[in-house]
Amino acid sequence: MASLRPVQGLGCEAAVGSLNPSGSRAFKLCSKHTEGKRPLYAIGFNFIDARYYDVFATAGGNRVTTYRALPDGNLAVLQAYIDPDDAQSFYTLSWASDLGGTPLLVAAGSNRVIRVINCATGKLFKSFIGHGGSINEIRTQPLKPSLLISASKDESVRLWNVHTGICVLIFAGGGGHRHDVLSVDFHPSDMHQIASCGMDNTVKIWSMKEFEPYVKKSFTWTDLPSKFPTKVVQFPLMTCVVHSNYVDCTRWLGDFILSKSVENEIVLWEPKTKEQGHGEDSIDVLQKYPVPDCDIWFMKFSCDFHFNQLAIGNRKGEIYVWDVQTCPPELITMLSSPQCKMTIRQTAVSFDGSTILACGEDGSIYRWDEVEHQAAKN
Repeated sequence: MASLRPVQGLGCEAAVGSLNPSGSRAFKLCSKHTEGKRPLYAIGFNFIDARYYDVFATAGGNRVTTYRALPDGNLAVLQAYIDPDDAQSFYTLSWASDLGGTPLLVAAGSNRVIRVINCATGKLFKSFIGHGGSINEIRTQPLKPSLLISASKDESVRLWNVHTGICVLIFAGGGGHRHDVLSVDFHPSDMHQIASCGMDNTVKIWSMKEFEPYVKKSFTWTDLPSKFPTKVVQFPLMTCVVHSNYVDCTRWLGDFILSKSVENEIVLWEPKTKEQGHGEDSIDVLQKYPVPDCDIWFMKFSCDFHFNQLAIGNRKGEIYVWDVQTCPPELITMLSSPQCKMTIRQTAVSFDGSTILACGEDGSIYRWDEVEHQAAKN
């Protein structure tokens, strides 16, 4: 299958955002919390359950910790899970839920095992084994939060059912990735589409439509998970070469895709597939969001629930906050502090965008609140 590159000379050039902040929203550093000396690679708010929109989790070393973002600007530790493998280094986490609505926290990393933690009890609920290499990202299906996808060093993406513990689908093989898979995401409204990206410099768009009966079967399976007829999806709908280096973060923005490499920018582009009624598969690059000093891999961006703003850190401890609903792109603000000079590995934006969290190399969590927010006023 041929790899698609952006078509040059057709239509308008991509709109590039200015690095002059508009100041339309202002944020203030409210608190810093240090977990330890080991880097924190992942942080994320719970968007799955409205009861817990103020709850977030971090992952790093062999520890996963949940917190509540308090109204006064501080953080309160709720639970901590310590993996029995001392050598484990968690790289990723995602919130999920079982069929009864119990909040689950899913985390994975260097030891290839996916841990599912029951946040109601604080205890390990399930462990999933199958990947042959470290796991770089986990994402939850927003419309069915019992379904997860995982991206691995073993060049595969896997679809899991947390309710039954089944590996439903494996995306790998003939048309699959040829190097570590670094990021993956579910389409927000089309349950059959996912996007993945990795060290082979590509973004691949996959369809599960043909395998929907197996997804449904995974919810009612009563035999051993190992006996489930797991299917291998070898060929994606599209293989897209938007970047010239590792692609370490990708997110759907409606039918568009936001993706990031080590090229000091995030790119918004549109994949056009024959399935959508286009004459032929193509890529249209729409906008670019510059991010200075963002030239090393495994630095991931995040958005609020409604995808109004995007936050991305860099290796100098700065956070660039972009409005992703404007054209050309608008830099809302750039956050920095003398306290924060570390490489920021991941950010988390709260449900309404009023709080921005960051974590990274120094094992600390930094919290910024919007100035109009009560916590920042205090």
